[in-house]
Amino acid sequence: MPVPAQMQVVEITRPGGPDVLKPALRPVPQPAPGQILIRLDWAGVNRPEALQRAGVYPPPPGASDLPGLEGAGVVAAVGEGVTAWQPGDRVTALLPGGGYAEYAVTDARHALPVPEGLSMKEAAALCETLFTVYSNLFTRGGLKAGERVLIHGGSSGIGTTAIRLAAAAGAQVIVTAGSAQKCQACLDLGASVAINYREEDFVARLQAEGGVDLILDMVGGSYLPRNIDALAPDGRLVVIAFLEGTVGQLDLLKMMQKRLTITGSTLRPQSPEAKAAIAANLLRDVWPMIRDGRFRPVMDEEFPLAEAWRAHERMESSVHIGKMVLKISDTAS
Repeated sequence: MPVPAQMQVVEITRPGGPDVLKPALRPVPQPAPGQILIRLDWAGVNRPEALQRAGVYPPPPGASDLPGLEGAGVVAAVGEGVTAWQPGDRVTALLPGGGYAEYAVTDARHALPVPEGLSMKEAAALCETLFTVYSNLFTRGGLKAGERVLIHGGSSGIGTTAIRLAAAAGAQVIVTAGSAQKCQACLDLGASVAINYREEDFVARLQAEGGVDLILDMVGGSYLPRNIDALAPDGRLVVIAFLEGTVGQLDLLKMMQKRLTITGSTLRPQSPEAKAAIAANLLRDVWPMIRDGRFRPVMDEEFPLAEAWRAHERMESSVHIGKMVLKISDTAS
C-alpha cells in the first residue's frame, strides 16, 4: 500500500477556543517497533481533545501533538515485530493522539477489528468511549446484573455508550440529562429512568428510592457531595471527568457510615499494557454484543476534517446526542 510523504492534518495553533484548530500539512508518521500506521477514513471527536485544545490536557511524552484519540481505517504499514496485523486490515483503534489527520500511528495492541455489521464511520466512534466506559463501569466500578447505576450526562458520547453497555449487562440504568429531548433519547437507548436535572433534584428522587449502587460521574465539582448522598450503602462512585471542576466537598463521616468506595481514572496516561488489557476485554465481552445487535454507537453529526472546529463548537454547546466524527477520506463510507 503506497504511503505518501505528506498528509492533511488539523493542528492546534495555540491554546484557545475552537477557532484555533487549523488545517495544515505534515509528514506522514512512521510506525515504530510494535506500532501500526493507519490510513484513517474517520476520526471520533471527544471532550479530552477540547481540553487539549484549551491547553489544560497535554499529550503524554512521545505522543503526537495533534488532537484525536480514536479512529477507523485501513492498516497502511506495520512496525517491526507486529504480526497480528497486515497492510489492508480494517481496524478501529485507540490513539495516543494524532487522529485529526489522514494517517496516525498507534500501538498494535490498541487496535481492534472493525466489527461485522458496523460501518467505518460507526467504528471510528467506538474506542475512546468504550475503553473509558468499560474499564470504569465494570473493572473499577464492578457493575453487576441487577444493580442500579446512575449515569450523569446520559446523552453524551460517554453517556450513551454507558447506557447501552450497562443495560446489556442487566443493570437498571438511571440517567441525568438537561432537556426533555435528551431524557427521551436516553430512555429510547435503554435507560429505565431519565431525570431532567434542570427540573428535578436527582438526589431527592434517588434517596426516596433507596439510592443507587454505582454512579458514573463526568461532572465533578458540586456533584461530589450530591453523589455521596445519592449512593446506597456500600455504593461506588467512579469519577471520569470534571466539567464543573476538580474540587468538591467530601463528607468523610458520611462516606464511612455508608461504607462507600470512591475511585476514578483517566485513560490517556495509562500504560500501553493497561490499554492492551482493556482492548482484550472489549474483544472478549463487547465485540459479541456488537455482532448480535445488542450494542452499537449512537451517532450525532459528521464534519469534514478541515472543519473540526465546528465539531468542537457543537460538542461544547452540549446540544449533541451521541458521538460526532470527522470525515477524513473523500471515499470513506
